[in-house]
Amino acid sequence: MKTIERYVFGSFLSSFTLSFLVLTFVMTIGLMVQIVGYILSGLPMKLVGEFALVSFPETLQWTMPLALLVSSVLVFSRMSADSEIAAMRACGVNLLSIMKWPLAFAALCTMLGFYINNEIVPRGHEIRRTLKAKVSLDTGLDVLEPGHVISDFPKMKLYFGAKEGNWLYDLVVMDYSNPDVDRMITASKALVTSEGRDIALDLYQMTVDPLDADHPTMARASRFQYLVKDALKESKYTKKVKDLRFFEMLDAIKGYKASIKRAEGSGKVKGTERYFLMRERSEMKVEFSKRFVFAMASICFVLVGIPLGIKAQRKESTIGMAIALAVSLGYYMISILMLSLHKNFAIHPEYLIWLSVGACFVLASWLIPRNL
Repeated sequence: MKTIERYVFGSFLSSFTLSFLVLTFVMTIGLMVQIVGYILSGLPMKLVGEFALVSFPETLQWTMPLALLVSSVLVFSRMSADSEIAAMRACGVNLLSIMKWPLAFAALCTMLGFYINNEIVPRGHEIRRTLKAKVSLDTGLDVLEPGHVISDFPKMKLYFGAKEGNWLYDLVVMDYSNPDVDRMITASKALVTSEGRDIALDLYQMTVDPLDADHPTMARASRFQYLVKDALKESKYTKKVKDLRFFEMLDAIKGYKASIKRAEGSGKVKGTERYFLMRERSEMKVEFSKRFVFAMASICFVLVGIPLGIKAQRKESTIGMAIALAVSLGYYMISILMLSLHKNFAIHPEYLIWLSVGACFVLASWLIPRNL
């Protein structure tokens, strides 16, 4: 019995290691291309190293569960196709005994996933955003991505649709450097450079609204040089939901609960405040649950993958890969759908996100007894 268990677990570990390496390589190709681009563009190696150091661990929350699923399906489908499962049954071997070590390993990966999702990944988000807040403009533009509102600079927010070097396209800037008036600047394209702590914008086809405190009207120009003073002064970084680690998030959720109680009342202002507090708390709870659900994927995928692999009974690896793809897509699609509902706090998406875990346990409880 011990020999069979060691044989099955050894095959499982070998398949897991190979699957993990392949999946990690595939999922980090984009990151490696991005890092090489940063190096070629002249970013300091220290900054590139810090960026890579905080970015690579995030792939583990995806590659570990997927590697466990692939290895479960492939190893047990091969054993079923080679009649090894039938031979074990004929010899009176309880298949639960050969499943226990892969399940124990999956439980260990689940605990590791809890730690990664609640400690390493949030720390990575925090470090990456802190780097963006501290770097100079030339360095920062290489790290910042188009299509997002960027609020890392203390006296301005900017949005751009596309970027080529220091050329920004479809630019929108909210300038808060003047205490008397806030300005919105738009331009079809802009060349951005830094002058000390100031940001210099060489704008083309631009508008500014208002021009200044004395001229509260919109101005237009085909080309205009605009200077945002002291935009690069280092500011204190404010943590976001994804940056909070386990105990920090618990404290934040308790804080929201107390704030909601204080905001309860019949007044319109307090009612509005309570509504937004509940939306923010819902977002935090969903993020908190998501980390556990993504970690639980390890044990869920093995529980479902082993009986599905036995049931497949075909030697070709394509059917095994198709099964693995279907299970993983179903699991993550349900989770992502629930994540998109975080603003609808009335339906408690922080609980609905656990549907994928519940579905896997129900499916496993139905499949395992039928394949023993």
